Amino acid sequence: MSRSKVVLAYSGGLDTSVAIRWLQDRSFDVVALTVDVGQPGDLGAIKDKAEKLGAKAYVIDARHELAEEYITPALKANAMYEGQYPLSTALARPLIGKHLVAVARREGAKFIAHGCTGKGNDQVRFDLCTTALAPDLQVIAPARVWNMTREQEIAWAKERDVPVPVGNGSPYSTDENLWGRSIECGVLEDPRIEPPEEVFDWTASPVEAPDEPVYVNVRFEAGKPVALDGRRADLVSVIAALNEVAGRHGVGRIDHVESRVVGIKSREVYECPAATVLMRAHQALEALVLPRDVLDFQRTVAARYATLIYDGLWFTPLREAFDAFIDSTQERVSGDVSVKLFKGSAIVVGRASPNSLYDHALATYSKGDRFRQEMAEGFIYVWGLPARTWAAVGEKAASPKLVKAAKRSK
Repeated sequence: MSRSKVVLAYSGGLDTSVAIRWLQDRSFDVVALTVDVGQPGDLGAIKDKAEKLGAKAYVIDARHELAEEYITPALKANAMYEGQYPLSTALARPLIGKHLVAVARREGAKFIAHGCTGKGNDQVRFDLCTTALAPDLQVIAPARVWNMTREQEIAWAKERDVPVPVGNGSPYSTDENLWGRSIECGVLEDPRIEPPEEVFDWTASPVEAPDEPVYVNVRFEAGKPVALDGRRADLVSVIAALNEVAGRHGVGRIDHVESRVVGIKSREVYECPAATVLMRAHQALEALVLPRDVLDFQRTVAARYATLIYDGLWFTPLREAFDAFIDSTQERVSGDVSVKLFKGSAIVVGRASPNSLYDHALATYSKGDRFRQEMAEGFIYVWGLPARTWAAVGEKAASPKLVKAAKRSK
């Protein structure tokens, strides 16, 4: 009897290694796909491990694709979920999902699998990516089916000769890519407790950070970072350099109780040094070159765009429509932004652009002031006319009541 093929998103950890054997036990030929999005680890060794478990294995380097096609649009949009989270894990999922579908087509597979549980966001993202890109493919999520604790998984793996990862005994679950590092579980599940220093890896404690600040200069062209400290570089290199220098100064720690897609409140801790610096620099440059009404509406779009990404709806007409609007706003977002990094803070201290709307002669209170102050009175009269009219009508409506009240008091 012929066996069906399934393409599995493979990380090399316990869950996905157990998933290979679990799927094989159910008569599937497994194709393991590992996508390099900047996570740590020996991806060659991960590929070897999958092959030793009897799976065909692929490793795809998608770091530049993540930076150019996913991080860049999110940065242009200032996408921060619930105003705090730069969506590091969420942005990588549609990219991985896209490659899962591509490998499934190449291999003639009719199934896609992942190691996500039924409580998290990633299951939604992977499932919806598949639905949007290849509705004919079926999704299998073994961890939603097997209902095993971690201890039971380890015992199950040992019984079937699945190598169990030798960890450091950490109680925390982490995920990393270019744009950030997420940490959950362990003591972090109690939102009353301050995250212990042991959970952090990318960032120094602000208390222990250098006693002298450092300044970085980011150049943007049409909303995209293209140079750091005067040296042009691709976005992957800019992000890597900022993760190092900003992390050394304790920048990018986020402690967030967020609303998961499935309705659960979850305490998440993130380290996003480069994302923190670039988001603040980009917003400062936008404030210099965009008019107020565009900025106001862009903030509305930013919030909706972030939720869309978080909810796994990357491959949708709404996201494409947002991108068209956002790209139009970014045409003039070019210039340089200086950011001061010190003891956990990233403060914009300077910005310049050939498209700046800031006019010193209009803004200054010193010599050279060109603002026609005598025109302000007429402006205020016209601007306040609706409020003045409303108040006048309100006084008329209230007058009869005042007369009756006065008569009753006699």
